[in-house]
Parts: sequence; structure tokens; C-alpha cells
Amino acid sequence: MQITDVRVRKVAKEGKLKAVVSITIDDEFVVHDIKVIEGEKGMFIAMPSKKALDGEYRDIAHPINSATRERIQSTILEKYEESLEEEEPVVVDEM
Repeated sequence: MQITDVRVRKVAKEGKLKAVVSITIDDEFVVHDIKVIEGEKGMFIAMPSKKALDGEYRDIAHPINSATRERIQSTILEKYEESLEEEEPVVVDEM
């Protein structure tokens, strides 16, 4: 599995949510709405989720092993850091 594209949409509002990301896998499959979050121990990603009837949030799509999660997270965070160096205006509001 190769991540062949990463699209970063930076969030305009102050807060823990820093960006919303879409990734393309093997030029064939896209996962939207991955969140880049600033936590107490540093930056991390949250996979797309949906609120269930019981009020809990459940991932819609997620890696099934820690090695894949780490590979996805490191790729996304690298692209996020690169996007901070760009002069583009921030246009995305917090979800």
C-alpha cells in the first residue's frame, strides 16, 4: 500500500484541530476527513468518524495495525509541516 497523494486543508480557527486531510492510496482509493490535531504530547491524526446513536464516535475507516497507522500518520504530518511553509491563505473552518 502506497500513499500516492495527500491534500491538506488548514483550519482557520484557533484550537486543537489544525487541518483536515484527504489521502489517496495506490492512486485508487481516497480517504477524506482525516484530522490533524495538536495534543498535549504533540501532533497526531484522527481517522474519519461518525457519531453513533449512543453518543460515541466510531471510526468510519482506519488502519488495522500500528505499523500502517504510523506510516499514514508520519506521511500526513510531514505534508502538514510542509503546508505551514506555504503562503496560501487558510480557508477551511473548523468542522
